[in-house]
Amino acid sequence: MTGRTQGHGHGHGHGHGHRSADRVDTALESSRRGMRALVVSFVALLATAVVQAVLVLVTGSVALLGDTVHNVADALTSVPLAIAFVLGRRAASRRFTYGLGRAEDLAGVVIVLVIAASAVYAGYESVRGLLDPQPVRHLWVVAAAGVVGFLGNELVARYRMRVGRDIGSAALVADGLHARTDGFTSLAVVLGGVGVALGFPAADPLVGLGMTVAILFVLRDAAGEVFGRLLDAVDPASVELAERAAAQVEGVVRADRVRMRWTGHVLRAELAIGVDAGLSVEQGHRIAHEVEHHLKRAVPRLTAVTVHTEPATRVAGG
Repeated sequence: MTGRTQGHGHGHGHGHGHRSADRVDTALESSRRGMRALVVSFVALLATAVVQAVLVLVTGSVALLGDTVHNVADALTSVPLAIAFVLGRRAASRRFTYGLGRAEDLAGVVIVLVIAASAVYAGYESVRGLLDPQPVRHLWVVAAAGVVGFLGNELVARYRMRVGRDIGSAALVADGLHARTDGFTSLAVVLGGVGVALGFPAADPLVGLGMTVAILFVLRDAAGEVFGRLLDAVDPASVELAERAAAQVEGVVRADRVRMRWTGHVLRAELAIGVDAGLSVEQGHRIAHEVEHHLKRAVPRLTAVTVHTEPATRVAGG
């Protein structure tokens, strides 16, 4: 006997229908939290960038210009991610049988490309500033703008990363990491202003080059997060937790072949369990449901489980 249960719409006296509804509600609430984080961070970063843009016109600072452009790009990365959250709420269809949750991973790719583009632009402006130096005016204004940029980005970074980790969104965490690096590069703008004040005019474009290097580092980290999701990377600890949780269910002789993948910010799993070969189909099905419920309680953000039920004697001897 080989059976399977995905546990959607089957009751068998386990209250499964209610638990599925709870999981759906939790997923929707996660999307709402993600959307709130995006709206708040978009407004905060846009306000920060507007203030800095005005100060760029006053000071002529290349480093500040690069920081301002990066902040605008960081704010705009909220747009594809917001679209992905909206698409992720759509119900599964005959064509998209898992729904559109992976649109979030595609949004993550867009974020990585935007970070890369901002690195190219910041590097270009810095090299141009070295080859054709322009005077930097009102150095105290440059320093103030750098502080504004740091505070705005750090607040946004903490908010994005906290919500992203809470709801399991790699793209939102990557966006938060991007904002945090922007904050530190804003402080670098302050250093550029100090260097110019001390009689070293090349300090401003050199700091711009330093910003470019910092952006490349965050690009590496963000790409690791996003492309890991695209390749179905999961935390090995979650796999081990699922194996242990399944093995604890009464009637399970063995649990193995655990597979997990993210769909947006929700986790799906499938695994095989061995049960006594003498059990009826109904008894094996009931054990599979218990395994499903146990895994959903044990593994964070796990919303769907497919359990393959096999006779333990055949597995052991096969």
